[in-house]
Amino acid sequence: MTATVKGPASYFPSIEKKYGRPIAEWKDLIRSSPLTKHMELVNWLKTEHNLGHGHANALVAHTLAEGTGD
Repeated sequence: MTATVKGPASYFPSIEKKYGRPIAEWKDLIRSSPLTKHMELVNWLKTEHNLGHGHANALVAHTLAEGTGD
């Protein structure tokens, strides 16, 4: 039996389908951005890449939760 994906990662299949980019590419974009605050990154993805709020929020939340070892 396969565990159900929950949280931000549950959005990943629809993000890849709708926007045509793999999640790793979105995460690389987020990590390479000079912005660091959650909502700044969400708004940047919405403005510059036309993502919906929920999708942008899920990507940012998941990427920031991975952290950088701090």
